[in-house]
Amino acid sequence: MKIDVLTLFPAMFAGPLDESIIMRARKSGLLELNIHQLRDWAHDKHKTVDDRPFGGGPGMLLKPEPIFEAVESLKRDGTKVILLSPSGRKFNQAIARELSQEKDLLLVTGHYEGFDERIRETLADDELSIGDYVLTNGALPAMVVIDAVARLLPGVLGDDDSSRDESFSHGLLEYPQWTRPADFRGLKVPEVLLNGNHAEIEKWRREQAKVRTEAQRPDLLK
Repeated sequence: MKIDVLTLFPAMFAGPLDESIIMRARKSGLLELNIHQLRDWAHDKHKTVDDRPFGGGPGMLLKPEPIFEAVESLKRDGTKVILLSPSGRKFNQAIARELSQEKDLLLVTGHYEGFDERIRETLADDELSIGDYVLTNGALPAMVVIDAVARLLPGVLGDDDSSRDESFSHGLLEYPQWTRPADFRGLKVPEVLLNGNHAEIEKWRREQAKVRTEAQRPDLLK
């Protein structure tokens, strides 16, 4: 998969995407990731990418000219262009799995008061938000999307079954788990996990996943 990111803050991506699973995916060639500075497509002396909104109001908006030029320069046949902004549809595991089937993503990160509406209407194939809160810019949401999508690519986790039983993979939170020792300070592992009966263990885990989801995220069951 190839992912391009258009941002005003390329340096923010250096740490998180150079570690752990994403780093291994990049080194193995399973993920090609390119971070682009939006100001490279601004041609005035000050590299201006924002301006005041028509009709007045607080803050500044990202201008259409540099974003149109950047997207048209980076986009290839089949590229899916995604805006990261608070007004997008809420990102979740199902969307991550959907995006992991794409060959080429271009993530355009928001800043200031958002995008000139012509960017939404003409350039974007989708618009995503990672939650009902406001961040300083779209760099962190882009990193979240990249991480969630990349780990679903075949071969990235080493064992592709690892992503099938995680939280949200089946519309439920993940079941509780334990490791050795079986008895720690009198706190014991449930007996069902020690008896080696895999059918019983699978049934128990499904039940526990539902119990945990009902208690902590009942909205997932609606």
